[in-house]
Amino acid sequence: MNFSYSKKDKLKSKKDIEQLFTEGKAVTAFPLKLIYLKTNFEDGSTLKTGVSVSKRLHKTAVSRNRIKRLLREAYRLNKPLYFNNSSASYTFMILYLSKEVTTFDKLNTNMKSLFEKFIAKTSQT
Repeated sequence: MNFSYSKKDKLKSKKDIEQLFTEGKAVTAFPLKLIYLKTNFEDGSTLKTGVSVSKRLHKTAVSRNRIKRLLREAYRLNKPLYFNNSSASYTFMILYLSKEVTTFDKLNTNMKSLFEKFIAKTSQT
């Protein structure tokens, strides 16, 4: 199992992010929202993921950065459990929707339920 979240797995392209928000579909498991789009990448990676926390809900950069670190860690730990045998390539954006600052344990369980909803939604279509 590969628990890495390397540079090639990060969603950085402005063009890809704009396309994700215009054409992408969403799955929600409060306080997380996953926006996803099936795409093909030139570098051979299967998943590219970004995380975002609203400046409107979390005014200080300290709290936003902490939540983003927790989101990336929960994604990194759960990615191999759900996506190791996936052949399709996706772009993901994980959004944090709550005003409250959360703990890692709550965020990790929410991330698992979010991925389960995503797999259920994509397997039925």
